[in-house]
Formats: sequence, structure tokens, C-alpha cells
Amino acid sequence: MNYQEFYQESIVSPENFWKKQAQQLEWFKYPKTILSKDNHDYYQWFEDGQLNLSYLCIDKHIKDGFGEQNAIIYDSPVTNTKQYITFNELHKEVSKLAGGLQELGLSKGDTCIIYMPMIPQALYAMLACVRIGVIHSVVFGGFAPHELAIRIDDCKSKAVITASHGIEISRIIPYKPFVDEAINQAEHKPSRVIVFDREQNVEIPVKDYDVDYKNLVKNAPSIDAIALPANHPSYILYTSGTTGKPKGIIRDTGGYATALKFSMKYVYGVAEGETYWAASDVGWVVGHSYIVYGPLLNRNTTILFEGKPIKTPDASTFWRVISEHKVKVMFTAPTAIRAIKKEDPEGDFIKKYDLSCLKYQFLAGERCDVATLRWTEQHLRVPVVDHWWQTESGWPMLANMVGVQLQEVKPGSASLPVCGYDIQILNEEGHEVEAGVEGLVTAKLPLPPGTLMNLWGNPQRFKSGYLDKFPGYYFSGDGGYKDEDGYIFITGRVDDIINVAGHRLSTAEMEEVVASNKSVAECAVFGVHCDIKGQKPLGLVVLKSGINTNYTAIQKEIIQDVRKEIGAVASFKDVLVVNRLPKTRSGKILRKLLRNIADEQQYNIPSTIDDVTIIDEIKSIYETHHIGIH
Repeated sequence: MNYQEFYQESIVSPENFWKKQAQQLEWFKYPKTILSKDNHDYYQWFEDGQLNLSYLCIDKHIKDGFGEQNAIIYDSPVTNTKQYITFNELHKEVSKLAGGLQELGLSKGDTCIIYMPMIPQALYAMLACVRIGVIHSVVFGGFAPHELAIRIDDCKSKAVITASHGIEISRIIPYKPFVDEAINQAEHKPSRVIVFDREQNVEIPVKDYDVDYKNLVKNAPSIDAIALPANHPSYILYTSGTTGKPKGIIRDTGGYATALKFSMKYVYGVAEGETYWAASDVGWVVGHSYIVYGPLLNRNTTILFEGKPIKTPDASTFWRVISEHKVKVMFTAPTAIRAIKKEDPEGDFIKKYDLSCLKYQFLAGERCDVATLRWTEQHLRVPVVDHWWQTESGWPMLANMVGVQLQEVKPGSASLPVCGYDIQILNEEGHEVEAGVEGLVTAKLPLPPGTLMNLWGNPQRFKSGYLDKFPGYYFSGDGGYKDEDGYIFITGRVDDIINVAGHRLSTAEMEEVVASNKSVAECAVFGVHCDIKGQKPLGLVVLKSGINTNYTAIQKEIIQDVRKEIGAVASFKDVLVVNRLPKTRSGKILRKLLRNIADEQQYNIPSTIDDVTIIDEIKSIYETHHIGIH
């Protein structure tokens, strides 16, 4: 198949193109209306169709005679556990949990937060919710109680499904106390907390609202999946916003199922029955789309991995999993490859395993540098595909569509637009720029199926954040450029969202925490380059006059504050004390200038700066603390 012809069909005739793709699914009621607009004048897909994600991920395959195929392989080096879960077993667990949720009073349209480690019960919970039309919101298990409380309040969750604890390389993370503290902080109080005890002698505080997961499932009836409208929200997934208040991305049901099924075949090149592994977490969009729904929709065996690329037990763990479970296609973040490369620069561990099963290695979550791409190609000896997408899109926007036609790999580029995405690089005035000129990355409307429907409870923020800047276009928030062959290079965020090891985090939110410290007069938090994680946050603080000069104690206190409020995932470890911050004459802190100096990039000193001598002060402080010295 020719990529250009296939892609052009999706852009010229989107309704016909996606109508054909929707026919790959089993609908309870096949849609007659393919593309329409909602009451906010925004495009929606398949509005009069009816289907169910849980049915498509489980029941359909059993009906087709594949009940004994492995649906999930749970591989947990942190607990030394492996579990093989067939579609029949998955059906039993999910249908009974759905019955239990129903008996607790949850029904179509209710919301439920899932705060779980990477264990099978996290997947059961997601699939049980969509089975009965309960809108789930998975919150990454490492997030602090404050962040969890914000999400409870925003989505008004009727219940929380959690586990006793999570397991990191060298420590136990107590989930249940975090949930209790979050409920204590939240204005909205969920009526039930369903707790899965991992039975590793971790004390679980008991509250009146608690329900034991195992007893609930044991005594519950097994129930069928219900028919849901295609535009029924399947889940809410929170992503950092520039205001510090998280944005609840709403994903539909019919468009999402259509897009994911399409992507497994045409983007990832994986056939039904093969084993697929996305080394991510269910708290992120990759986990939703490519640990749970995408592979299971496509009748792939999905790998559920509880561990890290290194130290569980060493840098060989990814290659062991691929070899042992016959993984055909793998997807991870460049951060993981960089961590492995640091521990095993010559790829000696790779040579110890038979990786002949692996056909493609995909990378995404942050920009892939050339050195990481080349190292991965050299040692794996398969096509290594950098691709780009967002929580908002739900599935790839730029990729080398290996299931259509494997194209040339250009280091630094996430390749070409995926079917349905009319990607254009615009200047601030909304005009398309010439090849090689950097601008703002947009997609002409309508977006293809599977992308965000709206923001939970905040359609105005949805319009102002994504649609108003360029009428008729979706604004991605990223900058980039297109070369003469149409390849697109993403250069990074144009706001204050930073990408730490694939996790999008708001520096505005961190800045709010730093500014609240009693010793801090003013501050700036921004992202700087990190060889391992892509970016990391750096805080510059000006202390109040008369503050004791024990800077170390203050720095530790600030780092601890951010860790407590946002979580360890922020990787906030660098705080420098400065006498003043560079500002414009109107008082705006020049964060981009601070970032460019740290990253040793060329920079122009704005004519509006109030005191140019501060630049040398900042450079001196950076050099003293080895910031920007790679």
C-alpha cells in the first residue's frame, strides 16, 4: 500500500475513510451519522452508533473462539511474579467487578477514580467501568494526596478504586493513606473506596467508606456489557495545564475504538494474536491506549510490566521480557533507553537474549535525540520509530506508519502525519510557513476519531486553549518545522509545560508550591535539558531579606514541599538561590531567557529587560553549580 495515497484519502474524504475503518468493529448499532457537530460547534464522530469497549476487548474474542489466548501477561520483577491471564479469565474478573460496582450503586454516567499500581486489578477496574458506562479517571499511583484531591473535586468521583500499596525499586509507597488524606483534603467526598490488598504485610488504615476488593468480586454477579452511545465518555484523563489547574481530557467511546483498532494495524504493524508491549503506566495516555484498550481491541496479548528499565534487577530487564514473551512490537520512552544505555553503553545485555521476535521498536513521550536513536538501531537491528502524539490526541499524530509503508527514518523527526491528521506549521498570524521555518504545530479540523471530545466541565477552557488561537485548527501547544519532504520536527512546548521522562508537568504548578515557602520572596521554575530524562525542572529563588543564610536547609525544604504537593514524579531536585531574577520593565520574569542560558542555546536579550547586568550574574551562578555544563 502507498502511504501518500492512503493518507490523502483520509484528508480528502474523512467521512468515507473512517466509515470504512469503523466497519472493522462489532457495533451493537452501526452509526449512520459519521461526522457531526455538538452543541459547542465542535466535531464528533459516529454519534448515533452504539458499542462497548469492554465487550470489544474481551467478549468478542471469546465469541470468536479465542477465549484461551493470553490477553495479559503480568510480569513483575519487583515482586518476582508472572501471571498469564486468558480472555476467559479476564472476562470472569471484569464482569464480576462490574457487577460489584453496580451493587455499590455505580451506574452509567457516574465517575470513578482508579489509583492503582501496575497490577492486573488496575486493568480489571478500567474494563469493568467501561463495561457499565462508568467514566473512569486513572490517576498515576505516585501522585501526592493534594494532586489526587484536585482530581476528586474536579470530576466528583463517586468511588475510588485503589490498592494497599505500590512497590518501587527500594521502597513501598502506601497508597491507601494517600487516598484517605486526599479525601480529607477534597471538598467532594466519594462514597466508597474499594481497596485491593496486595498481602505483603503492609498496614492498611481502615475507614467507614472502605470496601474490600476481593470480597466484592467474590460475592458479585457476572454482568454483560451494556450498549453505550459512541459519544459516551469512556474516561477522563488529567494533564497539566499552564494555569496549574489540571485539564480533564474527555475521550469518547466509538471514535476511540475505531482509531485504536486502526492504529494497531497501520501505525504499529501488529497483527491479531501477536504480543505487544507498551512499557508505560496506566496513569498515562500511553497506558490507556496501548497497554489496555488498543492491544485488547486488536486481540493482541498485552504485557503488563511492573518494574523499571534498570535495577529490576539490572539493565537487561527489557530484553529479557521481549525475548521471554515473544514481543513483536515494543513501545517505550527515550528516557528508558537513555537509562539503559548509561548502565550498559556497549549493549552487552542485549547480546545475551534472542530478540529475533522483535520487528519494530517505537519511541515516544518526549523528543528522541539522535544519539539515542542511533544506539537503539545499532544494538536492536530493527527499525526504530520515533513518533509524536499527546494526551489530547489519544493516539499517534506523527509516525512512520509501518503497517502501511515503512518510510525513511530521519533522526530528530517524528516522521510524517498519520492518517486523519492534517498537520500544518503556522506563524503567529495563522499563515502556513515555508519548509524549514519553525512555527506552531497545528492540525486542521476536523481531527480524526479518538481525539479529545472536550474538557471535563470546562468547554470554555477547551475552546480558548486549543481552538481560538487559530480558528478552524487545533493548536497543539508545540513548536516545530516541516522539511521539504514533509517530515515534521517537533522542537518542544511553547508554554510552561515540561516533559520529564515522558510525563507532562506544569512548571506553573511547581512555581506555586515554591512561592508558598515562607523564606521565598519570588521565584521562577522552568525546564532545562537533562541527558537522562529529556527535561528536568530548575528553580531559582530570591529569598526574603533578613533570612538566615543557611541556604542548604531552605533548598531541601523547598524540594520536599514540591515532592509532597506534586509527587516524586516531578523530579524536582535543583534549587538555586539568586539575588534577583531577570524581568521586563513591566515586571514579567524572562523564563525563556533563563532556560536558554541554562541549555547553552543562543539567546537574544530582550530590549524590554530592566537590567542587562543580571545576565552575567545568572551565568556565574549556573557555572558554579554546573547547570548547563554537559
